[in-house]
Amino acid sequence: MRWKEATLLLLISPDSVEEALDCAKAAEHLDIVDVKKPDEGSLGANFPWVIRQIRDAVPADKPVSATVGDVPYKPGTVAQAALGATVSGATYIKVGLYGCTTPEQAMDVMRGVVRAVKDYQPDAFVVASGYADAHRIGCVNPLALPDIARRSGCDAAMLDTAIKDGTRLFDHVPPDLCAEFVRQAHEAGLRAALAGSVKADDLGALTRIGTDIVGVRGAVCEGGDRDAGRIQPRLVAAFRAEMDRHAREHAPSVATAG
Repeated sequence: MRWKEATLLLLISPDSVEEALDCAKAAEHLDIVDVKKPDEGSLGANFPWVIRQIRDAVPADKPVSATVGDVPYKPGTVAQAALGATVSGATYIKVGLYGCTTPEQAMDVMRGVVRAVKDYQPDAFVVASGYADAHRIGCVNPLALPDIARRSGCDAAMLDTAIKDGTRLFDHVPPDLCAEFVRQAHEAGLRAALAGSVKADDLGALTRIGTDIVGVRGAVCEGGDRDAGRIQPRLVAAFRAEMDRHAREHAPSVATAG
């Protein structure tokens, strides 16, 4: 999978084919379309046919990502689910390690996913996803994710929030610790993805710490409501414009540092 270096990519998460069509209208402003089912959890998995329909609905040059779920510690079950998402048309496979309480369990799950997915599609992109609010649900420590991802053969490490109660990524893992997460991921040769009720106001910090992918839903939904609101193309465009503004402002400091 090829990446544009030093570019913050925007991942948008529609929950239906109708919303995916709205994403298609704003395709020039986003980089990845992520299929999930929010009523089944933070990284709730949608149906295989929905993945296929969304793959058909968005431009061919826009990769489709699919969440496999907030998964239990059942490596075989999760590997089958990940393969199903790949067969359905997703080239980015995200696994929420919700039920894994130790790094060893998480690696067990992710090794199975990596093998299942890459045996079928070698250039697929596998993302090990943890939770900034891990302390609230008892799963693996967020800062363990880069090492888990590296040792299991994944391509990226991601943080999201498990409990959608109005708290946000930086409420649980402040920017300095997110920067450490990104640094560890990059040292391991991985991409770093951050999500969790991210707002436009967070983009300055996310850009400065070198985040590779930012995932949003509520920020581009009507009324800022990830559940009741619907994705609006104009909000996607506005969010991208803010991303680009921060990228321009950050570029001189990067050039100076280099």
